[in-house]
Amino acid sequence: MIPVQFPEPQFNLKKEGDRSYIFCLIRKQWLLLTEEEWVRQNFINYLISVVNYPASLIAVEKELLLNGMKKRFDILVYNTSHQPWLLVECKAPHVSLSEDVLQQALRYNISVPVLYIIITNGTNTLGWSNAAGNLTLLNQLPSHA
Repeated sequence: MIPVQFPEPQFNLKKEGDRSYIFCLIRKQWLLLTEEEWVRQNFINYLISVVNYPASLIAVEKELLLNGMKKRFDILVYNTSHQPWLLVECKAPHVSLSEDVLQQALRYNISVPVLYIIITNGTNTLGWSNAAGNLTLLNQLPSHA
C-alpha cells in the first residue's frame, strides 16, 4: 500500500440546481462532481502539491484506442522527455482495488506503455513498477523523472 495523505482541498466548487461541479485545473473546465471525480481531483492535487509532479506534464481523461474500442485513462503523467511515464486509474471510494481494477490499468498500458501503474480509490492506493512487463509492488510513489 502506498501512503497518500491528500492535502486540504482548495477546489473551486459550484452548484447548479441539484448538481455540484468542480473545476479541473488540468482540463480547465467545470466537471460534474461524482465520487470518482472527487478522487481524481484530490489525486491530481496530491501529485502536484505534495509529490511535486509538474502540472504541465499531467494529462487527464484522454481518449485512447484499445482493440478498436475508445477508452479513457484517468491520469497520465509524462516524464521530462514527454514520454508516458505513470498511469493512474481512479475509482470511487466504495470500489475496492481488486484484480479487475489492476487489469483495467494493464489494458490501458497496452496502448500507452508506462513505467509505473497506480490504482486508487482515494482511501487506498496501490502501485507497481512495470519494467519489461514484470510488475513489482511499490511502497511509495516514484520521484518525477
